[in-house]
Amino acid sequence: MGVLPIVDMSKAYIEHSMVIDNFVIKIGNQINDSLCRVFSDGVQYQWKENDDKVIIPDASIMCNIRDRRNVSFTGVPRFVMEVLSDATEKYDRTEKMDVYKNVGVSEYWIVDWRKKQVEIYMFDWKEDDTSYSYLFKTVTEQNKDDLQLVMFPNLKITFDELFDIG
Repeated sequence: MGVLPIVDMSKAYIEHSMVIDNFVIKIGNQINDSLCRVFSDGVQYQWKENDDKVIIPDASIMCNIRDRRNVSFTGVPRFVMEVLSDATEKYDRTEKMDVYKNVGVSEYWIVDWRKKQVEIYMFDWKEDDTSYSYLFKTVTEQNKDDLQLVMFPNLKITFDELFDIG
């Protein structure tokens, strides 16, 4: 096993962490009686479809937490959220999105705390078993009441709760 690259997140703003924490705390308080769990950015995933490279989402909702190998989950989360930073934006929008799409994540939020914007992407499969993504909705201050988890409609976080960063 080779050495895994560590992305230097030291330049990430405190607002980046606050958005993640807001999501995990708010959703975590609602998901207690479920088989699913919400995780923050300390949890890693490894999938053979991604050559067993480690991926660490900013937040994820995982419903098959028994699927693991050592410290990594091998099951696929149904929901993943990445909070953009200058250092990771391109990676989150390209490589990471492709990995999530190819392994079978259903819903992917790209959150930009600088613009106060959430892009909700859905991943689906064509008849020939190839995966594709589409932008389901972009939520900003103007349509903030539209913010909802598509795959988990019973879990609620408001736009203002997500972006409660002082």
